[in-house]
Amino acid sequence: MSWGLLGPPLVNWIRARPGWLRPAGRQWGRCWLGSEDVDIPNRRILITGATGLLGRAVYKEFKENNWHAVGCGYSRARPKFEQVNLLDPAAIRDIIQDFQPHVIVHCAAERRPDVVDSQPDAATQLNVAASGNLAKEAAAVGAFLIYISTDYVFDGTNPPYKEGDAPNPLNFYGKTKLDGERAVLENNEGAAVLRIPILYGEVEKLDESAVTILFDKVQFSNKSANMDHWQQRFPTHVKDVARVCRQLTEKRMQDPSIKGTFHWSGNEQMTKYEMACAIADAFNLPSSHLRPIPRLERWRGALSANYIWRDGLGHISPTLTWLLSSMFSSPQDWTIVTRATWDCP
Repeated sequence: MSWGLLGPPLVNWIRARPGWLRPAGRQWGRCWLGSEDVDIPNRRILITGATGLLGRAVYKEFKENNWHAVGCGYSRARPKFEQVNLLDPAAIRDIIQDFQPHVIVHCAAERRPDVVDSQPDAATQLNVAASGNLAKEAAAVGAFLIYISTDYVFDGTNPPYKEGDAPNPLNFYGKTKLDGERAVLENNEGAAVLRIPILYGEVEKLDESAVTILFDKVQFSNKSANMDHWQQRFPTHVKDVARVCRQLTEKRMQDPSIKGTFHWSGNEQMTKYEMACAIADAFNLPSSHLRPIPRLERWRGALSANYIWRDGLGHISPTLTWLLSSMFSSPQDWTIVTRATWDCP
């Protein structure tokens, strides 16, 4: 079978350019969120976590569509972005009062499982308290806030999940993100919560994405690796999420009723084992050392995106395998990036 430019579902993400997007054919939201121009002079947006995988994509998306974008980070912020300690309420207040953004996209979060579990108080401060403070300061200047959340607010027992379904997080990370949602909406009734699944995209280091980090397991074919083959995930390209943020924002500029909770997800279902095999296939690497570990009960974290798809928003990138090769031209490139990361202080 010839798949043409787009190729089969996941297999083609690694072999294409992430900029090649196709209409998804699904719709999201209560209103039309198409590609019409929104003429707002001097549109200003503040992106938190702009040094991260999603934050970089959001910053780029808005900059390329004529927004005055300011990104903030902390340890990696300088020189491109503003250095802001989100754990300091005064620092949050200062940058918002000084910049006076029309929109804030809150991408910053503690997502690393080992850090969340070993430092629960610190994770709660960033994922919950800082989010609530940001929402309060956004409301004070009339800025529209988009809080990035996760499918981990659900237990995976009854997908696909709609926006109104009751959350039930199974791990502490999911709990902090759910508490962050509540803190945001309590402090800013005009805010939006955007829940998304596992992300991939153009990484600066492999551990930025739960997809690309699998390359470490794939490349060492002389060592057997057990791989989860039961937890169903929906890998989603950060460029698609960034576009949704912009379209949602521009529609909100026209319609103040755009608020509340939204879901966005890719439409390709995969286990970690299947993602690793896709990486191996894309780079002509062996996969016989990858051992699928099944389980009778599957965690299925699918998010129903019909709420926004219904009225025409968004694109979904070509499949995972097709796009991986756009980030690195060869497996050697991935190894270089990994080594450079290890050599950094």
